[in-house]
Amino acid sequence: MSAKKENIEEKEQKVEATNEAENVEQTAENQEGAEEKQPEEVDWQAKYNELNDSHLRLMADFDNYRKKTLKERADLIKFGGENIMKDLLPVIDDFERALASMPTEENPVKEGVELIHSKFIGFLNQCGVKEIETKDVAFDTDFHEAVTLFPAQDESMKGKIIDCTQKGYTYHEKVIRFAKVVVGQ
Repeated sequence: MSAKKENIEEKEQKVEATNEAENVEQTAENQEGAEEKQPEEVDWQAKYNELNDSHLRLMADFDNYRKKTLKERADLIKFGGENIMKDLLPVIDDFERALASMPTEENPVKEGVELIHSKFIGFLNQCGVKEIETKDVAFDTDFHEAVTLFPAQDESMKGKIIDCTQKGYTYHEKVIRFAKVVVGQ
């Protein structure tokens, strides 16, 4: 039995030696692989700066979007009634034509129309509708539309408004109807 025991011990020593050799090889390979797979050094400061810059830009974009939507909402509220005011302008014109066609003597109907006209003009002024000035004013394409040119009697009237054929109006300083005028040439 001792020969068998010696054989078994020899085999066990050979297996252990083989396992040790394999372990040494694996350890060497793992070290080489670890050296190859080791991540490159990360520049944390550059990464931080990049992310911080990205964050700041995103916040600025959001702030600009917020301001833009607030301005749009304010404009919508401010100019929301613009179409209604435009539709009321012919009513003002009709009132003024009615007043111009009535006789000049005292008439209760004329007084009533004048009263309604003045209240209506007051209401429109409260809402932000203002008449564009045309009397003895220099022609301005931002507010006036020239219907025709007329020879001026005086040199001082050249480039100025001689007559107004249709009144113009602004709504919160925005022109909703240009004044149609005759300009001196």
